[in-house]
Amino acid sequence: MTVQDNLTIRPITGHDELDLFCRLPYVLNEELADDLTAGRRRPRWMWVALHGDRLLARAAWWGRAGDDAPFLLDVFDVDDGTTERDRVDLGERLLRTALAEVVPVGTRPPEYLRLVPPDWRETEEARRSVQDLTAALARIGARPLVERLRLEWRPGTPIREPSGRLAFRPVGDVEELLSLMTQVLDGTLDAHSREDLARMPPREAAVRHFERELAHYRSPRDWWRIATLPDGEPVGFVAPGHNDYNPVIGYLAVLPAHRGNGYIDDILAEGTRILSAHDVPRIRAATDVGNTPMANAFRRAGYVNFERTINLTWS
Repeated sequence: MTVQDNLTIRPITGHDELDLFCRLPYVLNEELADDLTAGRRRPRWMWVALHGDRLLARAAWWGRAGDDAPFLLDVFDVDDGTTERDRVDLGERLLRTALAEVVPVGTRPPEYLRLVPPDWRETEEARRSVQDLTAALARIGARPLVERLRLEWRPGTPIREPSGRLAFRPVGDVEELLSLMTQVLDGTLDAHSREDLARMPPREAAVRHFERELAHYRSPRDWWRIATLPDGEPVGFVAPGHNDYNPVIGYLAVLPAHRGNGYIDDILAEGTRILSAHDVPRIRAATDVGNTPMANAFRRAGYVNFERTINLTWS
């Protein structure tokens, strides 16, 4: 069989075809039904490639409820039962067909994100899957952006006691937070921020980040904290919150003039303390593999690396 033989590529019809869509295993399968109900996914954003009644490949995009277009491709799988060449060909053909319908003409395709085990390079099946999928994505213009750590704090993990070096207060208003978010982009190690800075001014990048993430948290904004020196000078900030799925440390940063002094540990502890006070089952966070200072701070705070993401983007 080749990928050209009797292949049907189409979106699913709705909830009634979720069983079909989930025939290929992936960690996000259990979230798809709720996402469809909540409007974070649409049947027209969920595509399958079928040979008869056999599911050979699938792709699904994610977006905010009410959005006209998605901004993340986070499900993309090809049946392992095909040859390597067929897997890459199938993936390419599915994505080309679906993108022509899902993404408006002339629009940059949404970023691709793949969840993988922390040791994915040492696991043949996971390594092969990443290689095949990224090869298919490369054929339609995607390029690697970053690999990220997904981290989790679990109840019972000790939280660092306040050192007394910093004071914490609520964020005054959105403008104050945006000003600080703009400042911390100077010298940032975060790949997404650096990508944004290559396309737009720092202030615009900060606004974009806020509007696409923090503005959508379901939790109160008075959880957000500014860290200051005793005289009131801001040192950094943390934005603990609850997204569509989990309690999260949504943003954590130290201002450029105060980096290298160990303040990150106190700021992260404050954000963790705020969330843990609400009897959460877990706290999630993420940082780039290459952002060593941030990764080390989470490690010292007892956050466990339970997963990684592979992110690709389009120029």
